[in-house]
Amino acid sequence: MASLILANINPAMGQQKVKGDVPPLKERLFYGGNFSLQFGTYTDIEVSPVIGFWVLPRISIAAGPDFQYYKLYSRSTVIYGGKTYAELLFLQDLDNIIPLGIHLGLFLHGEYEALSLETAFFEAPYDSKRFMLNTFLAGGGIRQQMGQRSSLNFTFLWVLNNSDYNVYGNPEIRVSFIF
Repeated sequence: MASLILANINPAMGQQKVKGDVPPLKERLFYGGNFSLQFGTYTDIEVSPVIGFWVLPRISIAAGPDFQYYKLYSRSTVIYGGKTYAELLFLQDLDNIIPLGIHLGLFLHGEYEALSLETAFFEAPYDSKRFMLNTFLAGGGIRQQMGQRSSLNFTFLWVLNNSDYNVYGNPEIRVSFIF
């Protein structure tokens, strides 16, 4: 009789997740990206959506297109391409270490980006109208959890390979939203 009462109090008791269970694919996918605007003598508009996958609970990979409109004085260009990155969330909640009521996560970020640039705008010595710029970026960031599956991320990246045509300064600071 006591077991019958307990079963009615918590009907989902037998349906709890076992620690080793792997969540379904749709729960491991995430979407997001960043959007930036800067106006003035230097104008920069960037749209960079991503789709990603949680490989493990603390390791994710993502990829997506990148589109930038860039204007400096009277000269302008369109930059487009794609990127892929991996992130390692090494600290899920700072409050577990330092109990200050601040619930931030810390992560490492590594990224590869391939962009198509206009030869004339960058005054590059190529015969074609556009050329490819391959960039490796690495750094880290702060993650503010906004819900069960969403977060606001502040990422600080440094360019690892030198090029005469870099489109980023060091550090490259990004704000992105993941859901």
